[in-house]
Amino acid sequence: MNSLAHPQSRFTPAVQDPDGPRELVILGSTGSIGTQAIDVVLRNPDRFEVVALSAAGGRVELLAEQALALGVRTVAVADPAAEAPLRAALAARAGGAALPEVLAGPDAATELAATECHSVLNGITGSIGLAPTLAALRAGRVLVLANKESLIVGGPLVKAVARPGQIVPVDSEHAALFQALAGGTRAEVRKLVVTASGGPFRNRTREQLAGVTPSEALAHPTWAMGPVVTINSATLVNKGLEVIEAHLLYDVPFDRIEVVVHPQSVVHSMVEFTDGSTLAQASPPDMRMPIALGLGWPDRVPDAAPGCDWTKAATWEFFPLDDAAFPAVELAREVGTLGGTAPAVFNAANEECVDAFLNGALPFTGIVDTVAKVVAEHGTPAAGTSLTVEDVLQAEHWARTRARELAAG
Repeated sequence: MNSLAHPQSRFTPAVQDPDGPRELVILGSTGSIGTQAIDVVLRNPDRFEVVALSAAGGRVELLAEQALALGVRTVAVADPAAEAPLRAALAARAGGAALPEVLAGPDAATELAATECHSVLNGITGSIGLAPTLAALRAGRVLVLANKESLIVGGPLVKAVARPGQIVPVDSEHAALFQALAGGTRAEVRKLVVTASGGPFRNRTREQLAGVTPSEALAHPTWAMGPVVTINSATLVNKGLEVIEAHLLYDVPFDRIEVVVHPQSVVHSMVEFTDGSTLAQASPPDMRMPIALGLGWPDRVPDAAPGCDWTKAATWEFFPLDDAAFPAVELAREVGTLGGTAPAVFNAANEECVDAFLNGALPFTGIVDTVAKVVAEHGTPAAGTSLTVEDVLQAEHWARTRARELAAG
């Protein structure tokens, strides 16, 4: 296996100070992953130091508070229109303290990803995280990856520049696989078992799903996430993306990656070995644990999140996935097998279809149905080592346009 992420392949970053706190760059700092990462950092100031932050620019007040609380060197916003409000928010809160450098524009996060540091946490949402992912890897940083889309849409590009062990995954499922894989050699792995909460509709048939409303789909029973990820969890598109991500991270064939529904979301994923044994990683649903693991690897961060309470009775359930009601995982396997630009088309079309559903233009079941039509129309994707960033961007643009046309039709 040529694993991008494996606990037995430890990458040594280009920049490191063994005697001081680990220097970090956090991309997407005002989002769910970013804010929880900052919580981990603030509770462990002797272990971590944040040197730069980036965000889209929609929450400049929070970004300014984060930058000053952490004493960062640089802060960046993707939206150029947010630069002036950010500078004003920083000046209003500085109280005489030195102000950080401010960068603005669509390439600002990519610039920060290559800055001098030990690790880059990519918590950006969406495929716009691809350029920062590539920049961090090329600069020789450890990539703490929460932005699964950058790996999915740019798989061959990422694999071409990443060195073994350079990526530490943050998704709870992939962090679980990462830990469980430490229990055996690569040759001893029989299959990866990715768990899914099943979302809010796990017991419904396809017919019962047709009338689901946006408010129902946004009410996830276990996790608190952004709207796109929450809808993706409800359709199980998110689980399909995670299957593709597992294939790329651990170099395990798609027919050896299984999805099982686990409503309690305590067992985050499992690895089955060739002798029949299965290792599972379990913890209460709290993203601070996998985030801390990524920031601190190969060391664990004590008390990153509460553990299981073994003094109380608990039941863990596991069910097979209903592919008829939730076809997104099988569609993702097909897309992942096609490779090339097909995953970019899948991801981009889904984002447009989620927007259409939230705006009332598509029924709930129409999300994956429309994505499947766009994927089918895409035809033979650009593939192999010839894939370029431009190929990915063109494929995404076409997929978004076609998905909007189908949703409006």
